[in-house]
Amino acid sequence: MTIPPGDGEFGAGVVLAILVGGLSLVSLFWVPYGYNDMEAGRRFLPPNRTHILGTDNFGRDVFSRILEGGRYSLLAALVTVAGSAALGSILGLSSGYVGGPADEVLMRLMDALSSFPGILLALVMAALLGNGEGTLVIALLVLFIPSFTRIMRSGMLQYKDRDFVKAARLWGASPGRIIFVHILPNVLPSLLSASVLGLSNAILAEATMSYLGLGIQPPLPSWGRMLSESQNYLFNAPWCALAPGLMIVLTVMAFHFLGEGIRRRFSPGD
Repeated sequence: MTIPPGDGEFGAGVVLAILVGGLSLVSLFWVPYGYNDMEAGRRFLPPNRTHILGTDNFGRDVFSRILEGGRYSLLAALVTVAGSAALGSILGLSSGYVGGPADEVLMRLMDALSSFPGILLALVMAALLGNGEGTLVIALLVLFIPSFTRIMRSGMLQYKDRDFVKAARLWGASPGRIIFVHILPNVLPSLLSASVLGLSNAILAEATMSYLGLGIQPPLPSWGRMLSESQNYLFNAPWCALAPGLMIVLTVMAFHFLGEGIRRRFSPGD
């Protein structure tokens, strides 16, 4: 039996995404302990019945912090990808439709943004706006917009001279109607695949920036921040680092497999 292109990756991505998303949803209604509850008498407890992932250097329950941290990390990634996909789609579709000097100038601007180091941009944003979730999202938005702009511009160039678009022009359709009613539905599969893949990149970028102290700030937990705080205790309390590290890996794999599965389903010849 032949497996359709992308089915294996898509299935693995769905399973992992349900696992990670389910844990984050659970945290909205229940966590075993408060994510910032400290108790000196239970510092560095190994995994046990009452603390299934152990406790950290402040006696906080690692499992509770993993649940809460997933919610904040996923929310930052979702807001980043949604915002950059929306702005990139508008810019890319409009630029490809108009063409000419305006298209050239916009694409050179996107090239300049892409060449700008992400960490340096985050540092500049932090200096101007201060550390925090808002600064993190703005920095990631700026970094992610160029890729979505290129994808949507490419789709526009692929379809704007097709017969159904020419027919719409002859019928007097406005540019806005042609872009968003006639062309956008045809490039949505590419946008969906890029968005899901973008979630994996956003999770990794958020974890990196939080690890460096540029993202989500204490007392709110995040997986990257948890890694940073536990690096000094790798030998005597490895569970403090293994738990958030494993969640980052599983989440990145989930969205990567999902995105690749969607892409291969719509582009089986790749």
